[in-house]
Order: sequence, then C-alpha cells, then structure tokens
Amino acid sequence: MATSVPKGLESTGRVNAGGAAVRMDAVPRSLAVVRAVAAAAAILCSLSSGSLAAQGRVTGSVLDTTGAPIGGATIHVATLGRTALSDRMGRYDLGPLPAGTYIVTAGSIGFGAVRREAEVRHGVTAELAFVLRPGATALGRVLVLDRPAPDAVRPALPLLGTLHTTGARSEVVTLTGTDANLAEKVPRQVFARVPGLLVYDMDGAGNQTNVSTRGLDPHRSWEFNVRQDGVLINSDIYGYPASHYSPPLEAMEEVQLVRGTAALQYGAQFGGLLNYRTRAPDTSRAFSAHGSVTGGSFGLRNLFGAVGGRVGVLEWQGYAAVRGSDGFRDGAESSYDAQFLAVTWRARPTLAIRAQSGRSWYRHRIPGPLTDAMFAADPRSATRTRNWFSPDIVVPAVRADWTPSPRTRLSAQLSGLFGDRSSVQFVGFATTPDVRDALSGEYATRVVDIDDFDSRTAELRLTHEHSIGGREALLASGVTFANNHLRRRQQGVGSRGTDYDLRITGDFGRDLDYRSSGWGWYAEEMLRLTRRWRVVPGVRIERGRTDMTGVLAYYDPADTPRRVRHDFPLFGIRSSFELDASTELYGGWSEAYRPMLLKDLLPENSIERTDPAMRDARGWTAEAGVRGRRGRVSFDIGAFLMRYDDRFGGLLRDDGAGPYLFKTNIGSARTVGVEATLDALLAAWPRLSLRGFLAGSLFDAVYREGTAVSGTTNVPLEGNRVEGVPGAIVRTGLVAQGRTWTLNLLVSHTSASFADALNTRTPTPNGARGIVPSYTVVDLTASRRIGERLRLRAGVSNIGDRRYFTKRPAFYPGPGVWPSDGRSAQLGIEISP
Repeated sequence: MATSVPKGLESTGRVNAGGAAVRMDAVPRSLAVVRAVAAAAAILCSLSSGSLAAQGRVTGSVLDTTGAPIGGATIHVATLGRTALSDRMGRYDLGPLPAGTYIVTAGSIGFGAVRREAEVRHGVTAELAFVLRPGATALGRVLVLDRPAPDAVRPALPLLGTLHTTGARSEVVTLTGTDANLAEKVPRQVFARVPGLLVYDMDGAGNQTNVSTRGLDPHRSWEFNVRQDGVLINSDIYGYPASHYSPPLEAMEEVQLVRGTAALQYGAQFGGLLNYRTRAPDTSRAFSAHGSVTGGSFGLRNLFGAVGGRVGVLEWQGYAAVRGSDGFRDGAESSYDAQFLAVTWRARPTLAIRAQSGRSWYRHRIPGPLTDAMFAADPRSATRTRNWFSPDIVVPAVRADWTPSPRTRLSAQLSGLFGDRSSVQFVGFATTPDVRDALSGEYATRVVDIDDFDSRTAELRLTHEHSIGGREALLASGVTFANNHLRRRQQGVGSRGTDYDLRITGDFGRDLDYRSSGWGWYAEEMLRLTRRWRVVPGVRIERGRTDMTGVLAYYDPADTPRRVRHDFPLFGIRSSFELDASTELYGGWSEAYRPMLLKDLLPENSIERTDPAMRDARGWTAEAGVRGRRGRVSFDIGAFLMRYDDRFGGLLRDDGAGPYLFKTNIGSARTVGVEATLDALLAAWPRLSLRGFLAGSLFDAVYREGTAVSGTTNVPLEGNRVEGVPGAIVRTGLVAQGRTWTLNLLVSHTSASFADALNTRTPTPNGARGIVPSYTVVDLTASRRIGERLRLRAGVSNIGDRRYFTKRPAFYPGPGVWPSDGRSAQLGIEISP
C-alpha cells in the first residue's frame, strides 16, 4: 500500500503567477524559496553527520585464457544476492554496493568458477577482471579507487533482469550523480546522450515525461512500454497507454531504454521499453537516508527524501517527494507528491520475494493554448484560468525471483495500476475567450471528464543458459496475462466556478466501459554460431479481446457496443558480431503492433461512425549499427527503417441521409533514420578532464498511402510528411570535471515539423495547424561536492531565453500553440547515500 507524505513535506499551497513583466511580488516569493532551501539544507547537513551509508561500485571484464571476452558470464555476490551478466565484450557492472568486503564469483558455460575478494569503498569504482579456464579457482583482492564519470550512458548488458537485449540498440542512462535538472524532469538534459529522443516541452513543472524515439508520438511516452523496476506503469495498454504515473527521478539510479527490435519480449508498443530503475537501498545497516532540496525560478520548490536498510533477511526502502511550482505561464500553478515503499524478503540465497507499492499525484492548472499572434506578443500569457487536470495513480506489485542454478533464472510477478485522471475545463480554441457573461456576471459551465483505471497484469519470465551442439545458447521465454477495465466518463456539465471541482449537473454525456483481457507468450533463443557471432530468432503470440459498452447521449445505444480482437503472431530476428574485443556489429528485424485505443474506436459525435472491421495497427522495425570504443572515443552509429501500417483516421462518406465521418484504418507510413552517439575524452590533466559528446538523428518520415479530411474533401496523403516528426534532432555538449566539481554545457537543436498530416504550412488563425518552427536551446548545469556526502547543484535552463514551442496538439490539452519555458535557474543541495 502507498505510504503517506511525511510531516513537514506536505504542499505549502499555491501562488498564481503573474504576467510576462517582472513584478514586485516576485521578490518576497523568491526570498521565501531561498529561505526554504537554506532551512532544508541545514537539516540535510545535520543528517549528513549521522548514519548515512557509503556505497561503491564494482565493474570489470571476464576473459578466457587467450584474452578473448566471454559474454553471458554470471558474476555473483552471494551475501547480497546481487547477480550480473557480462555483455558481448565481456564487460559487467554489479551496480552500487554497500561499503564492505565481499567474495565475487564469476563463471560461464564450459569454464570453471573463479572467486575474488573485493573491498568496496565509498563513491569509487573498481575494475575487477576475471580470467576463466576449466577447473580454475582464484582468490585475489581489489581496492575500489576510481569515481565513475557523471551522466554516463552505456549499452545495456545482454540481460536486463530477464529481458534479453543481444543485437538490439539500447541505452542505459545513469542518473546517480547527474547534474541534470531531475526535480523538474527536464528530458533534454536527462536523455541528452540518447539520439533521436523527441521531447514535448508543454509543462515545465515536471509532472510528466513526454518522450519518444524514431518519429513516434511523445504524448506521455505512450509509444513505449513504460515500467518502474520492471512493473508496468502504462495506465491501460489497450485503452489508454499514457503513463500518468510519474515517479520522481531523484529516486532513480538509471533509466533503461531498449529500441523496438526487442519488442517480442515486452508486448504491444512500437517504441520499445523504457524502464526506470529505483536506487537500491544500503543493505550494510538497518537504517540509512538520503535526500535533496531544490528551489528555483517560477516558484519552484522541491523536496525529496529516501530511506532504506536491511534487518536480517528483510531489505526495505521508501521515498517521498513533494514539489510545487507557480509555472512559467500566467496561472500555471502545479502541485505534485509521490510515495513509494518496498520490502524484499531474501528467503534463501537463490530466492527473493519483493512487495512494493508506488503512488504519484499531481494537480495542474492548465493555462490554455495560444494563437501564433498571442505567442509572439507574450508567450507567458494564458487563455484559461479555470482549467485543471489531475491524475492520482497507485501501482502495487509482488514479485518472486528464483535462481535455482547459476544458469537459470525465473521471475514471477503480479502487478496492478489503479486510480484516475480527472479534468475540469472550459473547452475551445484559443480564439474562444473564457470570460464572464456581461449580463449575468457568471462564467460558462465547464466540462468534467473522469477516467478510472483498473489494470492488472501477471507475468512469468524465464532465462536459461544451456548449450546446443557444444555451443553456448540462452533461452528467454515468458507469458503475460492482462485484465484491464477503463471506465470513461466525459462531457459532464460542470460548475461555473474557478477551482478544481468535479461535481456535475445531470449525467455524463459519455459513460463507457472498455474491458480488455488476453495473454501473450514469447520465446527467443540466443545461439552462438561462432565465438564472435550470435543470432537471436524469436516469436510472440498474443490473443486478446476488448469490449466497449455503455451510453453515448448522442448515439443510438444499439450501435454503441464494439468488440475488438487482438490476435497476432509476431516474429523477429536479431544478431551481433564482435569485430574485436571492443567493437560490435548489431542489427535485427522485428514485428510490432499497437492496439486500437478507446479514442480510435469512440465516435466523438453523432456524425461519426466506426468501421466494424477496423483492426489494430501493425508493422515492423529493422535496424543495423556498430558500437564500441576506439581509444578515447566511444560510439554507437546505426540506421533504421520502420513501417507503421493500418494507421487510424477518418474518411468522409455520404449514405444518402447526409455526410458522416467514417473512422477506420486509413493507410501506412514509413520512417527511415540515422542515429549516432559519440563520446570522447578531449583532454585529461591530473586535476581536470574535458569530454565532448554528440547525440544526433536524421529522420525521413512519409506517408506511403492514406487520406485525411480537409473541409468536405478526402485528401490523399501519399508522399506527405508524417506530422510531428522533425528532420533532425541534435544534442551536443561539453563536460568539464575536476576532483570535486563538474560543469556541463548542453546545446539542443530540433528542426521544424508539420503539426498535421495535410502538411499545413501557414498557421491557421486559431493556431491549431501550421509549422512547428525549429528551435535551439542552451542549458548550463554544474555541481560541487562538499565533503563526502554533500553535493551542491545549480543550473540555468534555456540560457538564451529562447521563445519556442514543441507541439500544436490535436486533442488534449487543446489545439493551438503551447509555449515551452523561458530562462529559469535552479539551486539544490543533496546528501548522497
């Protein structure tokens, strides 16, 4: 069950933002923020002298007696129950370990086990190498001395838990020690070194993470299978896959991103897997704590605290976060809080049972869309003061991890997602003002919408190392069961007030139940054809059904029920070839599909009809690349081709009684792209190092076929650019690092894109259609370590105060221009564990 917010961390209320000009009332508010930061810093400083634990890290390589890397080797710390697998270059990472001395064991098929002793010290990393040979044993000692580089991004290991990644493009983004603005979840900083990551910057408060790759839709990251610690956090993967649950990034150790060619293992989405991994607790003592406090521009105030420890065979951890912001735009106030609690019972060295529950809640006053003229005059202006949006989501889970042998791992998990996303809004274009009536003095009524989520998932996953014909092999297999119920209530006649009020008069205009159930089974077999070449064929079979029932006030009840089948055999194959010990070729092809969501199926009004034969969208992704290291330069350069068929849309038809919009599958699109990541050590001195990096992508996304409605005409889309896909996304930066400080300069550029499939160039008067112009944003972040546990962080986002926007939405939160934040500053202090 979810934990409550600790006393003293509750929200302190809201203050409305003013206009674009600097106002005198901003001065006391800024002083209040500074005082709050100073007070919290004093508390953290006092805590730092207490029982906070030290942690270090153990990484290294596994080689055979000829010096060749051994991939898929198992590295294990029995006393902690910590296990890792070496990657295709023999590299492994055991993650953060509590200070102490441990016996680390490495072994692999056809080789004897080797043991070494490691002494872990705080804040530093050891390179612990193993040389395996038949029947070999060894005992050595290593001292952890070196600190890891900040903001490190690396390819995923061959196994992420039970997810097999050989041959797939992947990135693991390290968040521990980063200087990125985690308090407000600024994605261009967090994912700075992930190429092709498209960001919607529409809410600078940090409530949501809106990202995608390869030209897909970033809306609440719904093209990804999104997870926290392997627990599914998409609200309803079949009805509304947006990730409304939003954990604090200060609590995360890393983010794991695997692109779409590994789709067979995790299910429906084209984008791939996005997994947030919570920072592990310190298990060297019964209690430890760490936290941070951050203040900044536009009334930002953020508190985060985490605790954890180990008592006998029980490990426990929890966190709480509270954030408030007055917002960059007028009246865009926001409040957020989140809690998490997990307990792990290590019943045996080979068996661990974990129960956890997380909750996130926020309430945001939505300032409304602008026209292009409004945006040019004042990007901080608002067209709405009475619109509110608020999701409240709880995600519980129970998981058992069993390792019956060093070669076999079994994971069984039950999880759920429960809660709602609710809104009360005055709906309309930016050109429709929300003002009081001249005669009555009252506002118009607002529209109330409520979605209730009840999503349940059961997963069983297995990995088993074995041999075929004397050659190494790895089986990854599993089965998933889902049972989801989305209740959608919309078009309720709400109040005429200004506050967050979900009371309605009469009934909802839409009151629907969207129930989905089904199962999926997958199997992938990694075969080592030669010492350097691995091939991974795979298959996934999904069977499911969705039923829509309920009432539409504008529709004949007899026409409302709908049934959708989700029946797919999906196939794929991936491969990797090691050119040498530090360079790998990889590539693959995999099918994928996206379920028909409730919004795709639902008739929005009385002149819309849904095609009874409409089916889920499906397609495939192919990719190939090379990654590795040459001297001081690491790189990952690849290309991809994605087909997205049976896209959803509408056609104008006339049955003699009048025209109507026929909702159906309207066509397909293809996206070709290049993705490149380069990271280089430019210079190194005894007290200073300088690194540079580049993460860039080029996209060519066009419609192969299809139509769109323009006025009273169906217009062919063949050859048109896919909406929302820029031609280029490039992020580049410099990182200077001393012994106790870092300084990061980030330049992010995104080229122009179309807002609609018709490729409208000239903006419409209401701002709903037109070009989304290119933009370049510069950020500067820095940190300074004070002693062993305190770290001071500071940053300036959008140094040039660039006026830009990233999207003209077609639906929520309203058609038009949604400005991104101007220049802002943040200052924080944290205690590391």
